[in-house]
Amino acid sequence: MVKHTTHTNLKSLSRFLQILDGTFPSGMFVHSFGLEPHIVKEVVYDEKSLKIYLKNLIIDQYSKMEFVYIKKVYEALENDRLNLIKKLDNEYGAYLTYEYAKASKDIGENYFAQIKSLPTKDIVKKYFKNIENKICEVNEIIVLSALAYDLDICMEDFIVMWTKKNLINIAATTLKISRIKPSQIQQMLFEFDEILENIVFEKINEKITNFNPLFEEIIFSHKNLEPKLFVT
Repeated sequence: MVKHTTHTNLKSLSRFLQILDGTFPSGMFVHSFGLEPHIVKEVVYDEKSLKIYLKNLIIDQYSKMEFVYIKKVYEALENDRLNLIKKLDNEYGAYLTYEYAKASKDIGENYFAQIKSLPTKDIVKKYFKNIENKICEVNEIIVLSALAYDLDICMEDFIVMWTKKNLINIAATTLKISRIKPSQIQQMLFEFDEILENIVFEKINEKITNFNPLFEEIIFSHKNLEPKLFVT
């Protein structure tokens, strides 16, 4: 079982705010999962429909894959299972499209270059040593989960921070391809605090799956538009 800390200290929160800040050139990427076709087909056309799209992204994608990986990484670290962490890291890309897998590894390496001196826990130091020795793939979600664990950020808090970062980045791109106003998007994102709290604190699945009906249906009905990776 994963031990949950009841309070995240200021130093840990401050460091993660810095790491996840998209304006700093640490690098980030967000997969649109069909946002462009959704807007072209007018499935997403205002703040309410954008909210539904983002909520379904959490339910259909994150909660069935990324959240499960985060949970498994935390459990492996808690139980000192370094081989399992290596396995999780190295298999992650197999669930992704080529561009998504490459971006995950590239951004993971960017993060690692900046945070590799931070760990204090032995198990995280060992994992980071394996990254240096090219034994692990250093995917973004895995290396950030390990750092969050090292900083005593509880799993639920990390999931919320990571997810909210992605929602903000996806919503920001909507400004360029839709007529939804920035103030409307901002208010809509505030509403996700309660949504995330309800979703994240429910039981996270044990099984990983990468089938996303939200993505599949729209992409196959609008084959001229492909999903994008938003990369900085």
